[in-house]
Amino acid sequence: MKLPEPMLKGTRHGEELELIATGEWTVPNAPELELLVERVGRDGGRLPAVAIDAARIERFDSYGAWLLERLVRSWKANDCDTRVLHLSEDYQPLMNQVARTNLAQPRTAPRENPIVAALESTGRTMSDIGEDLLRILQMVGAVAAVSVRVAMRPRKFRPISLVHQLDRVGWGAVPIILMIMFLVGCIVAQQGIFNFRRFGADEYVVDLIGFLVLRELGVLIVSIMVAGRSGSSYTAELGSMKMREEIDALRTMGLDPTEILILPRVLALIIAVPMLTFLGSMAALYGGALVAWVYGGINPTIFLSRLKEAIDLNTFEVGMLKAPFMGLIIGIVSCMEGYAVQGSAESLGLHTTSAVVKSIFLIIVIDGLFSVFFAAVRM
Repeated sequence: MKLPEPMLKGTRHGEELELIATGEWTVPNAPELELLVERVGRDGGRLPAVAIDAARIERFDSYGAWLLERLVRSWKANDCDTRVLHLSEDYQPLMNQVARTNLAQPRTAPRENPIVAALESTGRTMSDIGEDLLRILQMVGAVAAVSVRVAMRPRKFRPISLVHQLDRVGWGAVPIILMIMFLVGCIVAQQGIFNFRRFGADEYVVDLIGFLVLRELGVLIVSIMVAGRSGSSYTAELGSMKMREEIDALRTMGLDPTEILILPRVLALIIAVPMLTFLGSMAALYGGALVAWVYGGINPTIFLSRLKEAIDLNTFEVGMLKAPFMGLIIGIVSCMEGYAVQGSAESLGLHTTSAVVKSIFLIIVIDGLFSVFFAAVRM
């Protein structure tokens, strides 16, 4: 037989409000009880006295007891004399126990000085940056030490692992790199022609495409795409292995995880990024030449002739010299973040995102440093 639903009816007698609680005050009726308590709670505290008759409560648990206690405390805080009457003796010990819990008033957080808060936030950020730089240096040192050890004992090197990683980060990335860089070349050419045409200098778009793609955009965009595509994959793989304790298992077997897991991945990126940069730059030049022909009326023969005059070998060398360092920083940061994953899916997601963000940030910083350096040596 189903017991009646909980109810809380009120009757006012002069300056006192009498509430009659009936039915089941238990967890299954939580939604109805919350609405009842919320509705009567708005008016009860405005009166000098409230009496809650609990004689008709047929079932009672800790949830119902806490709701009644919450009403009593909220009204007493407004100087309202509140009492719970006629509660069954079977439920009275539970009510007394609830009444003795959480008596301490919550402390309000002190208001922070905005200047102090800003300084604290800046200090924490700088501390985090310092820790990240230290971790990067530690990973670079570990990879360098393993590289020297493998160079001294070549039999320890695993070429199959390197070829497998090259297939993943190199050959597997060729289609998307070619497509994106082709579109980049088209966009640069279209915007260049559109703006140069106002000055009657359409042919200078060839200079723009050649210099910008071969020197800066080619390696920069390819590195960013590799960081998002392959760097995040490396972090997720190593993070999953860390969560399943596979890395600890390798150490237990006397194997070096840096040699087995990190070195092939870093070497694959150092080799793959220059190749992808070359292919991407060629695709961008092709896209730029196509748009210059269709949109700007510049014949491909004229485009190639002008390109030879506009750029020299140094322009190509600058872009290609940056590429291995971009691959190195992507590999180091991605593997570092993978090793930092803790035992939860949330940690894996956070470190994967962090790996991509930090890699892209460092790619841009390194590109800027190289630009300053090459400008200083007049390359």
